[in-house]
Amino acid sequence: MTRRLLPLLFLLPFLSCQSTNRQQADLLVYNATVYTVDSTFSKAQAFVVQDGKFVAVGAADALRAKYQAKEEVDANGQFIYPGFYDAHCHFYRYALGLRSADLVGTESWPAVVGRLTQHHQEQPNATWLTGRGWDQNDWPRKQFPTKDTLDALFPGTPVFITRVDGHAALANQAALDLAGITANTPISGGVIGRDRQGKLTGLLVDNAVKLVSARVPDPTPTEAEEALLQAQQNCVAVGLTSLADAGLDRADIERMAALQKLGKLKLRLYAMLNPTPENKAYYLPKGPVFQNRMTICSFKVYADGALGSRGASLLAPYTDHPEETGFLLQHPEYYRDLAKELAATKFQMNTHAIGDSSNRLLLDIYGAALQGQTDRRWRIEHAQVVSRADIPKFGQYHIVPSIQPTHATSDMYWAGERLGQQRLETAYAYQELLKQYGQVALGSDFPVEDINPLYGFHAAVARQDAKNYPTGGFQMRNALSRPDALRGMTTWAAHAAFEEKQKGQIKPGMAADFVVLDTDLLQAPNDKLRGAKVRQTWIAGEQVFSIKKKN
Repeated sequence: MTRRLLPLLFLLPFLSCQSTNRQQADLLVYNATVYTVDSTFSKAQAFVVQDGKFVAVGAADALRAKYQAKEEVDANGQFIYPGFYDAHCHFYRYALGLRSADLVGTESWPAVVGRLTQHHQEQPNATWLTGRGWDQNDWPRKQFPTKDTLDALFPGTPVFITRVDGHAALANQAALDLAGITANTPISGGVIGRDRQGKLTGLLVDNAVKLVSARVPDPTPTEAEEALLQAQQNCVAVGLTSLADAGLDRADIERMAALQKLGKLKLRLYAMLNPTPENKAYYLPKGPVFQNRMTICSFKVYADGALGSRGASLLAPYTDHPEETGFLLQHPEYYRDLAKELAATKFQMNTHAIGDSSNRLLLDIYGAALQGQTDRRWRIEHAQVVSRADIPKFGQYHIVPSIQPTHATSDMYWAGERLGQQRLETAYAYQELLKQYGQVALGSDFPVEDINPLYGFHAAVARQDAKNYPTGGFQMRNALSRPDALRGMTTWAAHAAFEEKQKGQIKPGMAADFVVLDTDLLQAPNDKLRGAKVRQTWIAGEQVFSIKKKN
């Protein structure tokens, strides 16, 4: 008996030593198809996380032999990707908009009025009636509404409802009166709608929108926090872990940063600053901010409006309105002066440019201000209609195209009417832009479009909408490959924010942000992409969303 025990007693220290020699880790995920989105676009079966970062990627057996994890997760053969990064959205605005009437998808003006009436009944004590998301291009007559019905139904309540793109709005007389708007109010870089008799219609476009929006009461701190946390839950449920919020003031950023510090707001944010004198005076002397979950290194500028409201600045008149060419929101010298000011700092200049005229102006201004600097990563947000002569400037001046694929599939029904066939050929030209810079950053522009990044992935690769229209895709020569679309919403989005060394790939040293899907985005048929389901979302190795299993 003693002789039999001796070998076992001899082995116990060895086995104990072998166990303690394994490195400690927080998490090991295995039994998955892991798309790492690294430089070779490699795949793996498992990975290890420690202190919020990936520390190893490979085969489960090899990782188990090296690491002892506090938690092991069986992915059940599902598909894992780096956390999705929306490179251009309006998260703060989306959050506050959750308190307003949802007018998205309304197919007529009476439908808009119906939703407003219902919302008013649900919040009878609200001092303002607000809503967002209507689009006259979805209605039978495709004409802008007027305020007459709103004046009759809500004479004592100010009403303010914004178009889906945020570049146009309708206000009733009560709201116009509070803003001090009359038929004689001057406006530059915008439109105050008037009828043939010179009376106000309630329509406001671009800079005119701000005259009323500035009067809408701010939410209380409690209301804002509740809205932000609800918005966060909506985002992580569709696999978003990082967001580029396009256009914020210091107070907005500090409110979200405080929630991050408290551990309530888990999302990582790249905050683009509004170029106000106050923001510049505070942030420029301090320089860019690169914190764990907050990056502040850019200013968001508006060059023009939107194509849908004919505010986009075009080189030639609109095909369906030959008397209009759109307009810049500021004098060209404003953009030149700002570019010169920012070129002397380490901040990016990220400019909203929709029309071919605004894209030409800003690309040329960028080129002159940067003077050959190759890694400033200044961005054109949208780059929607770019003339053939100007597309090469993205490569020549090293400008990041920050694009939103669902804009193409939303606008394709009427964009040709606005632009004509020749200009349409170089609109939504994502593949051509990719060839120039070598990367594209993909976003949604939510709440203008849906927050689901998989809709953008589908639109980028199939060039089709939710109904899989049109058959064969819209202008497929500018579709993106699936690997490039995935890069655009992960590592390339991070690159556009100077964050590519911290996030966007599943590899050692990167933030452990990842999403588990039930669908192989690289192999599934086009018509299955939008229906892919997010099963889990993790940020810094912490599970922030998990779909409830059916009994």
